Amino acid sequence: MGISTHNRRLFIARHGETVFNKVARMQGQAELHTPLTWEGCIQARDMGRALANYLGADARPQLWSSTAGRALQTLALIAEEIDADWHETNRDDRLLEIDVGRWSSRTYADIAAEIGPIVDVEHKLFSVRPDGGEYYEDVAQRLSHWLGALPFDQDMLIICHGMTARVLRGLLLGIEPMAQFGAPIAPSLAQGGMVMIRDGVEALVIDGSGQSERA
Repeated sequence: MGISTHNRRLFIARHGETVFNKVARMQGQAELHTPLTWEGCIQARDMGRALANYLGADARPQLWSSTAGRALQTLALIAEEIDADWHETNRDDRLLEIDVGRWSSRTYADIAAEIGPIVDVEHKLFSVRPDGGEYYEDVAQRLSHWLGALPFDQDMLIICHGMTARVLRGLLLGIEPMAQFGAPIAPSLAQGGMVMIRDGVEALVIDGSGQSERA
């Protein structure tokens, strides 16, 4: 059984593609702002249009974002499409991507060449804890604290990151923790993808290829 959202809808999305994503370079919680590529801007725009269509005349959701620039940039483009005020965004560090510590700004290939495989190919997750960084149970803990403080008094749009979104969705959907990762983890959400979760049930808003659905 997933976490009750008191019948409120939580729209969850990854930020759009960044210049680091494009060359498989790790971002994590690095202070360096990695801007969206043109493709990332298109993804954000498409998410905004899909969400506007999904919402119709409904009240606009409360805006939440990771404090990372790439998430805030994505939200700015979405907010424009749904006629929401980006300046009212709630920003929270607990929505940041998994901290990759000393791997930050390095490419996956360089790290793998140095220490061996670092990704579980089947699950598309780190198979080892990032050097000086977090692992999935750490991400689940901070997200659980964030969820526990929410009033769930209105719909929310939440822009975060690839791995963060998977753990957040895992918590909300009541997925059993994966033993090897120590946390509940949902299937990967493509960049440009957005889902809606309400009381433990997930529905697709847009899948990242431009295809959208109305629940």
